[in-house]
Amino acid sequence: MENTELTLKDLYFKFRDSETIKNLAKLIKKEAKKLNEPMRIMEICGGHTHTIMKYGIKQLLPENIDFIHGPGCPVCVMPKERIDHAIELAKQDGVILATLGDMIRVPGSKSSLAKVRAEGADVRALHSTLDVLKIAKENPNKKVVFFAIGFETTTPMTAALIKRAFSEGVKNIYYHINHVLVPPPMRTIMNSGEAKINAFIGPSHVSVIIGAKSYEFLVKDYNTPVVVAGFEPVDVMESILMLIRQKITSKPKVEIQYKRATTYDGNVLAQKMIDEFMEVRETFRWRGLGDIAKSALKLKDEYAEFDAERVFADVLPNEIIDDHKLCICGEILRGLKKPSDCKVFATACTPSNPLGSCMVSDEGACNAYYRYAR
Repeated sequence: MENTELTLKDLYFKFRDSETIKNLAKLIKKEAKKLNEPMRIMEICGGHTHTIMKYGIKQLLPENIDFIHGPGCPVCVMPKERIDHAIELAKQDGVILATLGDMIRVPGSKSSLAKVRAEGADVRALHSTLDVLKIAKENPNKKVVFFAIGFETTTPMTAALIKRAFSEGVKNIYYHINHVLVPPPMRTIMNSGEAKINAFIGPSHVSVIIGAKSYEFLVKDYNTPVVVAGFEPVDVMESILMLIRQKITSKPKVEIQYKRATTYDGNVLAQKMIDEFMEVRETFRWRGLGDIAKSALKLKDEYAEFDAERVFADVLPNEIIDDHKLCICGEILRGLKKPSDCKVFATACTPSNPLGSCMVSDEGACNAYYRYAR
């Protein structure tokens, strides 16, 4: 019997099929003529930014449709003082600092994790969150600090690590929680009105966890359409068409294009696991956006003895630190400027020598422009 199952390679070809993309572009151009105002679409996720740039999607669209890059990169939105926390923790005697790879190269106020590692600090880049458990078991006399970072996508992984560590009696892991939430900065951007956003492409993987329901406030409070999209070029093109049709009919709503992975309610089991160990902070400072109420998570009080922010409170700096004066990463994250507006883009600021976090991360807007639009 002939095997009719699609392989992963087949699926990628389907989602990147040139004829499908061209046909969607024709439909978009036809429908866009009916718009009574230009569409300024903010893609929240850095993965979407890279898809848009890599596949030249902007060049396929009419002039009355533009993309505004949002704060969709967790490494990019970390303020320098949080990075300084990681650096200071790594410098402590008997500490192993473990974090995701991108964070190691992000500059703090005076140094970076890469530099302090070169100076002798024990800084480990993780391939998997559960690698922290292995590091802790192999170094029982060390304090292993996990500098946890990410949006709702990676938060369940941190919760799973905590649960596993407790169940196995591993007590030399300390957690510096930097998990931030997507909906609050979306509200902040809409409240400011600076970027003049009138449509959103909702993030893919974040929405798998929190569900499309999390964006209903954008429709209710701001009369703004949202389509949760997948990462492939066909996904993005179809989502743009869906947004245009919402605008034409003046009936904004939350739609799911990424139905193969996202539901309205999200992953309820993952949400419960997060709630078991973490709670919402009163406020958190975002790079470029400032303090945003209830926009990040922290360990619950009952786990205070494993909270690195409390255990190492006496050595952690509290000074608020601004970006390099030449870096416009903050304005890019607010949707006010694009990387090409930066005077040092691709000259003094490159992925190998970044002045700001938007150039460091693979999800950063500056990184995307550097790779695909120089």
